[in-house]
Amino acid sequence: MKHISISAFKYALETDKANPAIAFINVCTPDEYSAKHIEGVRSVPLDELESRVAEFQDKKTIYLHCRSGNRSKRAAELLERRGIHAELVNVEGGIMAWEAAGLKTVSVSSRLPITQQVFIAAGLLILIGTLLTRWQGMMFLVIPAFVGGGLLFAGVTGWCGMAVVLSKMPWNKK
Repeated sequence: MKHISISAFKYALETDKANPAIAFINVCTPDEYSAKHIEGVRSVPLDELESRVAEFQDKKTIYLHCRSGNRSKRAAELLERRGIHAELVNVEGGIMAWEAAGLKTVSVSSRLPITQQVFIAAGLLILIGTLLTRWQGMMFLVIPAFVGGGLLFAGVTGWCGMAVVLSKMPWNKK
């Protein structure tokens, strides 16, 4: 696996984006990709990459990036383990470094990603439940306990009820 800087990635994107033997891949979640991405870079979320390996069999070079560079490194390692013989290139710093360099991103959505909304809602419910326990009585401990149980369940199963509810809210409708 090779690591390159943002400036080298920008140059490669400008010169090679029309080359069918070269792939430019963003491995962020769909929500992150909608919030901001680099024009000309295709979305293949890390959690889908394993099932989509065949798409990359004929590629000569694959550039991978994510938000900070960690998931794209894991993606390159996964592709390598699955027998992809292309040159795998991890973009150091990811989209955060791209923006820090003053380069333009594309935004499809102005809303917060669902996972971030879940963190905000869970934190707020835990805080409110804890404060109510202090001033109104111990029965309000059920609120943070319920939220904590829900987060534990989401972590174990991969299914988050709060995310499902939040995704149905009017501000999350397209």
